Amino acid sequence: MKTVLIYSGGMDSTTLLYDLINKGDEVLCLLVDYNQRHSTELDHAERQCNKLRIEYTRIHLPNTKVLMQGSSQTDKSVKVPEGNYDEPTMKATVVPNRNMILLALAGAYAVSVKADRLAYGAHAGDHTIYPDCRPEFVEAMSKAFTLCDWHTLDLYVPYLHLTKGEICKIGLKLGVPYGATYTCYKGYFKPCGKCGACMERAEAFAFAGEVDPSCK
Repeated sequence: MKTVLIYSGGMDSTTLLYDLINKGDEVLCLLVDYNQRHSTELDHAERQCNKLRIEYTRIHLPNTKVLMQGSSQTDKSVKVPEGNYDEPTMKATVVPNRNMILLALAGAYAVSVKADRLAYGAHAGDHTIYPDCRPEFVEAMSKAFTLCDWHTLDLYVPYLHLTKGEICKIGLKLGVPYGATYTCYKGYFKPCGKCGACMERAEAFAFAGEVDPSCK
């Protein structure tokens, strides 16, 4: 099975990378710089691909700040909110239509290399805040990929109904080196521990009964 993975370097996509490799897939990773607040996560992704000797492509999209305005992740004038994901302020981290843009790009790449499927790490914890991680969105994009080309391409989102804690448990069993992943929205060398991404990560490790290696 040849799979293109949209790879960010965070917990979810790194777990999915190891999961795909464990299942025997030929994995091609696509790393996308869409002018997000920082590239720290992508740097971690690149190092992980090199370590695993996984083929990857890292691309930079020009002028996307004009297209994806108003998010703390693409506009440094918007403050990164702190606190749990269930806070209304976390909506400030939503990047307008990001996943549709990334999936369209990755889909083109996957079709061109004749991959069997395209994978990304959306999960149940994202449903409330991020519209483009909802099952309805995934279903619509899955349908679109059956129509966009003569080549058959499946959209593979295995963690869609799992929590981050459940994903963490999968990764621990697979031996995912979580200390080599990055999650913080702020992009500091040492994660801030206060933003929604950091807090959700801490909760995931607590659920799995482990301590985040990046905090040791």
